[in-house]
Amino acid sequence: MKLSNAEEDLMNYLWELKTAFMKDLLDAYPEPKPAKTTVATLLKRMTDKGVIAYHTYGKSRQYYPLIKKKDYFSTHVKGLIKNFFNDSASQFASFFTQETDLTKEELEDLKALIDNEIKKK
Repeated sequence: MKLSNAEEDLMNYLWELKTAFMKDLLDAYPEPKPAKTTVATLLKRMTDKGVIAYHTYGKSRQYYPLIKKKDYFSTHVKGLIKNFFNDSASQFASFFTQETDLTKEELEDLKALIDNEIKKK
């Protein structure tokens, strides 16, 4: 499932808050805040996509995510690797390390992470 940029922004607030009423979500936005109707439309679309749900309390709805941020991000990284790097994690890693201006320290940190994963396998 793919969320629009606006939906991803809202989803990030919801992941951070864990559960939220409309007012909580509006408060999370920086100025200028979106219109309440805009947020309501985004929430409806996200509910229809199955990424969030809500509990009803009287006339209020308390929203909560149905997917974890890590799972959402993982799905998109895998799609990126498949669609743009011929399903090759090595090509992705090569591009990532060469095109992102990582410092020597950041590269060493990545190397340590990879070495640690190799030891686990």
